[in-house]
Amino acid sequence: MARIQFGWNLPFECGDRSRTEQLSAYQQGLDIISGYFTSAWMGDHVQFGEKAVLEAWTAMSYLAGRAPNIQFGHLVLCQLFRNPALLAKMAATFQYMSEGRFILGLGTGWHQEECDSYNFEFPSPGARIEELDETIQIIKALWREDHVTIEGKHYSVKDANCQPKPDPIPPIMVAAFQPRMMRLTARHADWWVTQGANIPKITAQVESLNEACNMVGRDPAGIKRLLQIGCYCAPTETELTQIIGNKEVNRDWSLSGTPEQVAEQFRPFIDLGFDHFIIDVSDFPRLTTLKTLAHEVLPLLNR
Repeated sequence: MARIQFGWNLPFECGDRSRTEQLSAYQQGLDIISGYFTSAWMGDHVQFGEKAVLEAWTAMSYLAGRAPNIQFGHLVLCQLFRNPALLAKMAATFQYMSEGRFILGLGTGWHQEECDSYNFEFPSPGARIEELDETIQIIKALWREDHVTIEGKHYSVKDANCQPKPDPIPPIMVAAFQPRMMRLTARHADWWVTQGANIPKITAQVESLNEACNMVGRDPAGIKRLLQIGCYCAPTETELTQIIGNKEVNRDWSLSGTPEQVAEQFRPFIDLGFDHFIIDVSDFPRLTTLKTLAHEVLPLLNR
């Protein structure tokens, strides 16, 4: 069995915390997972109602410099926000500056509010999938070839050059839930990510990805599977009650329990082929869950 890996999905929302409190919580969390978790992630949004949110590229670039032994990626970048050739260049630069620690996570985008407010086009779902397909083709070409010319339906480049090339080539991870996006994932992705704790729903998505891979002649085992999932975890039942407080645990999204209980809750997903879990620690900015996962749950899963 593959070694189980954890990643931390850093909140992109500031809430009512001061900058000092937010940065301190990030740093403490990164210190906790260093040497235990493999990766750190952040969602890509520019507006979410009245919430204070951080721009993902800027924040992740800063944080990658604060944790030099962790891979970093976005969960996931909205392809509507950035020109594909510029995105390829940004990713190549991140890979250069981080000495090879970047993962390119991509999705079609879904939050129309921010597109309307920031004057980004928000086309139909079908058009967004076509755009993402062309985006990935352009990125791959620029990472591997010199003087690229591609004339697509939605995006084009002419004699485009991306130097220095990313070394190594970053994995491309696609967030996909529906059949058409599964087919795009089967054609283009190195990694696939989905989300939630609803086992029947995740099982159906795994089957859909396997079918898509078979349709394009690809071995499903060749795509790394990641699951974004919420979690409350504490060493004892008493501490668990304290961190949950009066909140209701959404069982379709979050696992909850002591280390032994949470480890058992991960196992059905491991049996489905997931070996990298991106954790939303539901008690942030408290870090009890993060610490317990690093020091107690991960060793249980890998012993």
